[in-house]
Parts: sequence; structure tokens; C-alpha cells
Amino acid sequence: MNFSPVKSKYKKIFKGKIFNQLYKNTNSNSLYMGNLGLKAVEHGILSIKHFDSIKQSVRKVIKKFGRIFFINFPQLAKTTKPLAMRMGKGKGSVEDWICKFQPGMIICELNTLNIPLGIKALATAKFRLPIKSKLTFEK
Repeated sequence: MNFSPVKSKYKKIFKGKIFNQLYKNTNSNSLYMGNLGLKAVEHGILSIKHFDSIKQSVRKVIKKFGRIFFINFPQLAKTTKPLAMRMGKGKGSVEDWICKFQPGMIICELNTLNIPLGIKALATAKFRLPIKSKLTFEK
């Protein structure tokens, strides 16, 4: 699965801010595709590499006994300039695609009938992330 966007309105965007408040969007706060989920506890940025590592670690544990869903995708372009470049001369080229997370947003969801195996899979994926996260369950 390729996590980079196929089409975006603007090629390069400004960085923006992550404010210290809970995310108010109800779509990102609750589970609706699976019965287990991984929820962000703090602010942070995840790149394509982090999403790939989550997918690999979960698939290694659950094999064919479940399905993983990603609700938020990397859609913000991260740009960099070469080290020897002087100031000015415009914005740098696109290096990576990232996704910003705020506390309460769902990182990924897992739909499985074997709940203990799903908890083990998400617990292994949790340690690969640069931000703190916790497991959530469907009520």
C-alpha cells in the first residue's frame, strides 16, 4: 500500500501549528471500521515510514485473522533544501509525506474476532511510534 497521496491541491504547503487542545472532530475520535484501535495520547507527526512499520508489525502477529484500517493518511508534504544551499532561492523540494496527530485521534483500527491476538498486535505496533498512544476498544 502506497501512503503518498496521488493528487493534492498544492504541491508544497506551510508547516502550520499543532495547538494544545483536544481534537474536536468526532470522526477521528471514535472507532467505526474495527473493534480495536490505537489512539494518540500526545501531539506528534507520523511519516510514511511509521505507517509502514505499523502495518508490518500488525500483519506479522495477526496474519490472516484480522484486517487493519488507517483513517488518517500522510497528506502534508515535508520539504527540505540541500545542506550547501544559501538562504533564499525559494522553498525546497518535497522529501517526505507526513500526517499530524493531536490527542484523541485514532491512528489505526483493527477488525478481528480474536481479541487477545489483536491486543498483542497493536501493543507491538505501539512501541514503533514516536508519539505516545493507547489501545481503545469498541463499546
